[in-house]
Amino acid sequence: MKKDALGLAGLLATTGTLHFLVPGPFDSIVPRSLPGSPRTWTYLSGAAELAVAAAVALPRTRRAGALAAAALFVGVFPANVKMAVDWRKAPPARRAIAYGRLPLQIPLVLWARRVAR
Repeated sequence: MKKDALGLAGLLATTGTLHFLVPGPFDSIVPRSLPGSPRTWTYLSGAAELAVAAAVALPRTRRAGALAAAALFVGVFPANVKMAVDWRKAPPARRAIAYGRLPLQIPLVLWARRVAR
């Protein structure tokens, strides 16, 4: 269980950090219906991932952090849908990445729920 939790925390910390180091790709998938700047949403979601990673890494906050991770994975799903729609006419490799992200959310949510138990 600890290995699962640390893996999840590592994934979240890595993606959260990337939101700050390389924000452009994240900006491009922020749904246009959200108010404000895409960069603001990129930074907010990156900060949320880092906070959730820290919560998952600590045993006393692990359950709450893992439940927050599951919610976060559901919450970012619209960005993955936007990417799939935007890349529907992209070269096959890019389409495969965009379409592959959609079902990937399911095992991520299940992973987080498993860590929460």
